[in-house]
Amino acid sequence: MNEIERAVEAALFAAEAPMSAEELSRHLAGSDGGADVAAALEALAAHYAGRGVELVSRGERWHFQTAPDLAHLLRREREDVRRLSRAATEALAIIAYHEPVSRAEIEAIRGVQTARGTLDVLMEAGWVKVAGRREGPGRPTIYATTPAFLAHFGLESRRDLPGIEELRAAGLLDPVEAVFAGEADEEADAEPDPLNEG
Repeated sequence: MNEIERAVEAALFAAEAPMSAEELSRHLAGSDGGADVAAALEALAAHYAGRGVELVSRGERWHFQTAPDLAHLLRREREDVRRLSRAATEALAIIAYHEPVSRAEIEAIRGVQTARGTLDVLMEAGWVKVAGRREGPGRPTIYATTPAFLAHFGLESRRDLPGIEELRAAGLLDPVEAVFAGEADEEADAEPDPLNEG
């Protein structure tokens, strides 16, 4: 392991939050400016691969994490689980798959109004951020996911989000045909046949 790899390893180990290659390069500029941080990150990732602690990239930010197959060993007996409401879960999924999106776009996709606190909960969790304003009437605020969202869900980038078939196979989506068939059956039961009115 060379000196720049040792310096990158030390910086990431002591960092309070994941760091990008650019941040690491700036941080280490005083000790060895112009060093190839990207090569050092790749070498360290290979060095830690398969060990109890791994070096991973989430949203182009690097950090050490426990190997996924060992995470159960570090869980506390009592976890303080804070579950998201269905509205917050739906809003988070819409933002992740369609970002950047405005509140009106989230509501149009969900088909219902989104409570003001729903997006606040996602921002407090650190998974969603304000990404600016859309050009257009009213200049609405638009939202996007954060590197913390990627890290929490173990994704390297949004490209790793599951597709429709994966979600359906996991039982998280009702087949569209079944939903429409169910609605058609309900309508048929509710409405009398005008030809048989006697």
